[in-house]
Amino acid sequence: MYAIPVFLLLVVFEKWYGWKKGKDTVLVMDMISSLMSGITNVTKDVLGLSVAIISYGWLVKHLAIMHIENNLAVIFISFIALDFSGYWIHRIQHTTNIFWNAHIIHHSSEEFNLACALRQSISVFFKIFTFFLLPAAVLGVPGEVIAVVAPLHLFMQFWYHTQHIDRMGILEKIIVTPSHHRVHHAINPEYIDKNYSQIFIFWDMLFGTFQEEKKEIVPVYGITRPASTWNPIKINFQHLWLLMKDAWHTNQWKDKLKIWFMPTGWRPADVEEKFPIYKISDVYHFNKFNPIHSKALEIWAVFQLLLMLPYLFYLFGNIASIGSPGIFYYGLFIFLSVYSLTELMDGNKYAIIWEIIKTTYVIWLIFDQQGWFGAEKFSTLIPAIIVSIQLLGIAAAFYFTKNKLNPTLN
Repeated sequence: MYAIPVFLLLVVFEKWYGWKKGKDTVLVMDMISSLMSGITNVTKDVLGLSVAIISYGWLVKHLAIMHIENNLAVIFISFIALDFSGYWIHRIQHTTNIFWNAHIIHHSSEEFNLACALRQSISVFFKIFTFFLLPAAVLGVPGEVIAVVAPLHLFMQFWYHTQHIDRMGILEKIIVTPSHHRVHHAINPEYIDKNYSQIFIFWDMLFGTFQEEKKEIVPVYGITRPASTWNPIKINFQHLWLLMKDAWHTNQWKDKLKIWFMPTGWRPADVEEKFPIYKISDVYHFNKFNPIHSKALEIWAVFQLLLMLPYLFYLFGNIASIGSPGIFYYGLFIFLSVYSLTELMDGNKYAIIWEIIKTTYVIWLIFDQQGWFGAEKFSTLIPAIIVSIQLLGIAAAFYFTKNKLNPTLN
């Protein structure tokens, strides 16, 4: 609840700063897509929709050979252990087909800015890489310390997603800087699959994956098989869906199995021939995804984003009183809201259908909960206001989809 407003203000500041300096790196629709991705990710995490196959607590209980008492030493060890773990998880996600699906959303933006840092996965339901924290477990670092340090370690990866900070001198040899991370997000042949480190850059230097940013090679951002949508929920499962289809279509039984664990992007030869898919061959000459839309649609999308924040904060602030299964009903409303808005941003003609589904669901929720999850204590008008906003959403979807081929009408 504290981090979200800070991140949002920094994203807006970067937009203003880029405009003032004549180098705007934040496209409105791309920014909204990124923020919507962040909303889905944080909602999923708050609802606890994932399972650790091996918990860190289990590792400590069974494998610890000592317990460090010094508080500063425990925090330092946990931070280094998380950074070491993060490097290897990150590297595996980039280099293995099945695990790339959990990370593709983060690289899906064809821009590079603070907002794209918030593009985080919702497709991971089973956490299987806890064993990378083995060094911390052996030293007896308590799970409570990991639980506190882990989000701080994550938040510290936000700031370097920007094009407005150049080289940083001696720090380039120690920590991950914006220059290092621009290389990581680039799809240039010279840069791709480099700089996996999260806080300390020496992991890449140690394990042979470091690449310095070169002035003569301007980074081009995105993924080589473009997402071509603003819908973060779709992006989260695009690669998985492709793997499933390829496994189904290939004639070789061994390929049906090995496709999941081959290097990222590998496809069986027979499937590659029968079902070719577009892949960027020249990173310097391709059309970025930016469907024709009006200024009015941009304004409506920003308005819808701002409306999402009170919904989100109410869930986080009242999660205990809402309880289960109410929090999951509420979470589904958040996901439907993100899906319907981003479909509209894409210019999808079915966006109005999603708005109708969402509105119907909201009306059912209000009848089922006899209000809006206890918010009537603030005002008895809240349920009526929420329904009115949903009906306005249907009208807006109808208007924008009807006139999408003639943006001047909007």
